[in-house]
Amino acid sequence: MGNHTTVTMFILWGFSSFPELQNILFAVILLSHVTILLANASIMVAIKLNHSLHTPMYFFLFALSFSETCTTMVILPRMLVDLLSESKAISLPECATQMLFFFGLAANNCFIMAAMSYDRYTAIHSPLHYHIFMTQKVCFQLMITSCVTGFLCSLGITFTIFNLSFCDSNNIQHFFCDISPLVHLACDYTAHHAMIIFLLSAFVLVGSFVLIMISYVFILFLVVKMSSAHGRQKAFSTCSSHLTVVSVHYGFACFVYLIPKNTDSFREDMLMAVTYTVLTPLLNPIIYSLRNKEMKIALRKVVGHINKSLPCLTIKNNPEHFKNNN
Repeated sequence: MGNHTTVTMFILWGFSSFPELQNILFAVILLSHVTILLANASIMVAIKLNHSLHTPMYFFLFALSFSETCTTMVILPRMLVDLLSESKAISLPECATQMLFFFGLAANNCFIMAAMSYDRYTAIHSPLHYHIFMTQKVCFQLMITSCVTGFLCSLGITFTIFNLSFCDSNNIQHFFCDISPLVHLACDYTAHHAMIIFLLSAFVLVGSFVLIMISYVFILFLVVKMSSAHGRQKAFSTCSSHLTVVSVHYGFACFVYLIPKNTDSFREDMLMAVTYTVLTPLLNPIIYSLRNKEMKIALRKVVGHINKSLPCLTIKNNPEHFKNNN
């Protein structure tokens, strides 16, 4: 970071403007965080244990669930601590690290969704050669490319912001180190910096969204040409969950990061960011679970396996059971 930086510690002001709501917010966010972890873990376990789900489509879903779990771990635990703590200080290196990982993982989510749309196009366009085109090697290459590209963009944004001078105030009007609240604290923030941040953000959001839309335009042409009504219905059913998740994800993300902000809108932006960082990761596994027949069957098998295991664990941990039986 630049030698001209005078601020070495920030205060995450967050929800301090709503002291009467902090206990309620803590309970709601804690419940949401636990639900997100359990829902995504259930999807990953179901995919891992069911060999019928060892396909490219569910490989990318596994990667998306893992990435979203990591994204929430970067933000929500710190938010929960700050809701109960009087000291909300975060050092400059910690703030930069949080921003780097949050935007890197969030960008990774966007590119994984683009890879998922390409996978759906390939499955519908070339069903007989699907496993030839979407090999395990190709899937790993797409996933690694998504991760590397996402973190390179995040590194560019983080370096641009933390190379600025923060000398007016150290109160961040947010619950995590986000872009807009930080740049409004900088003394030497210029249109040049704004352009770099906007272009990198647009490359991630608009670029990945364009790739998704291109895939779905081709999918639509293919579906329209299908003579079988059953084939069209099957094609739409395989894409409906992904399209729903894309709509929710990009709707909130574009509103938060592509629309120009001012200091008067920080409170509204913060509330919208709660929706983006809490609601979206919560909805994604629910959407895939409720709208995907194969996933529902796999989750039922996992729950059934757990229910069968519980009596065995109870017997093993209860020696009196054997004495009574003897």
